[in-house]
Amino acid sequence: MFYRLIRPALFLLDPERAHGAALAALKALPRGGTDRADGPLATTVAGIAFPNPVGMAAGFDKDGEVPDALLGLGFGFAEVGSITPLPQSGNPKPRLFRLEADNAVINRMGFNNGGAEAAVARLARRLGRPGVVGVNIGANKDSTDRIADYATMARLMAPLASYLAVNVSSPNTPGLRALQDEGALTALLDAVLAARGRQGPPVFLKVAPDLETADIDAIARIVVDKQLGALIVSNTTISRPPLKSRDAGEAGGLSGAPLRDLAQQRLRDFRKATGGAIPLIGVGGIASAAVAWARIRAGASLVQLYSAMTYAGPGIARAVTHGLERLMRRDGFASIAEAVGSE
Repeated sequence: MFYRLIRPALFLLDPERAHGAALAALKALPRGGTDRADGPLATTVAGIAFPNPVGMAAGFDKDGEVPDALLGLGFGFAEVGSITPLPQSGNPKPRLFRLEADNAVINRMGFNNGGAEAAVARLARRLGRPGVVGVNIGANKDSTDRIADYATMARLMAPLASYLAVNVSSPNTPGLRALQDEGALTALLDAVLAARGRQGPPVFLKVAPDLETADIDAIARIVVDKQLGALIVSNTTISRPPLKSRDAGEAGGLSGAPLRDLAQQRLRDFRKATGGAIPLIGVGGIASAAVAWARIRAGASLVQLYSAMTYAGPGIARAVTHGLERLMRRDGFASIAEAVGSE
């Protein structure tokens, strides 16, 4: 209710300034506790115990400044990043656009972040605290060896992360999505897994929704062969379904409600291609318990959101988790894991 009252004033701000204000507000909050690890929505994926299946996607907390505050809002896990070895300012502004009439966002941020050194210091300070915090890793835009960048990030972040998310699917770094090609992806994952070490956290891969059937089949073969912890489906889309907002023609990745059906279909595609051998994390257009439940029934062991919080406010994690519990019980499931892929 309170967020609905202040949202018009927030939306008068430039989207990046509003995002900065949201981070500042979360930093000012007392550190909240995490949900019970044995609660009704608890689930285990890649050996990690999640108190509930609803996570904050990468992009909101790029530098790992507020993961504990996000957990305190009711998220079952928080994914920080994308973080690159060296600091970089990202693409020229403006680069973030609200499509209010479409409940959507277009961004072309370009991996803007403060770099690995600052993030390592920040994340090291939270070691020992409860809660699942994944680290989404990327490569610098001007790097001459992007695979080496990912390996560096895996080595640095492995001691600090519940899991590592390899982001090769952002449309805002030129050439990055080429790393989803079969040969390049195999070499990349080999380097990341070696740098992570045998005792390191699980490695997840985040893919784009804009993939052909052959790409999906190739990626599925690789992630099964490499025994990755999970596949995150999916990042933002460069496609443009019909949109009503003024900024609909801006370049960048589209997220929010218009991505929902494409992301749902890609999840089904990867479920089929992997034969259920790899856990899937559903992302894209999730703004309610009903959409999250549909994604779980389609094969997602976990879900993530980000753009929806822009429109619904910080109470969305609690709203979605409470709704999921009701839907799980309504449909006769005793656990989230039991419902995965049951559509």
